[in-house]
Amino acid sequence: MVLRAGLLVLGVTQAVVGLWALPAPRSFYDGFPAPGHHWVSALPPYNEHLVRDVGALSLALTVLLVAAAVWLDRRLVAITLVVFAVWTVPHVVFHSVHLHGFSVLDATAQTVGFAVEVVVAAVLAVVLVRSKAPAVHSSE
Repeated sequence: MVLRAGLLVLGVTQAVVGLWALPAPRSFYDGFPAPGHHWVSALPPYNEHLVRDVGALSLALTVLLVAAAVWLDRRLVAITLVVFAVWTVPHVVFHSVHLHGFSVLDATAQTVGFAVEVVVAAVLAVVLVRSKAPAVHSSE
């Protein structure tokens, strides 16, 4: 239950980014995460190609996270968490050291938001490792 819920939470966060950035890259660049809080445009310049790529990557990761949540196969969940870490950790590190130009509120909100994602993924990894079953739930 914890694995499924956590994977879905991470999937929703990626879906929000992907469903905005891929079809509307300029809007995402100018307005993410909300009006008056411009986290992406604080780090110029705008590049439509890169914003669309981030959107597509986020949607691809959403598919993987949701698949892992649906099937809960131990190997699939493990691979999904590694893939999530490969994307998220460098992204978090970059943003954590590039906070100039952000208000205290935005810098804090962004950092806390990223930290929550990393902590959720880490907790899921611990839950998976402590699980004794060869597959959490498998169709094999």
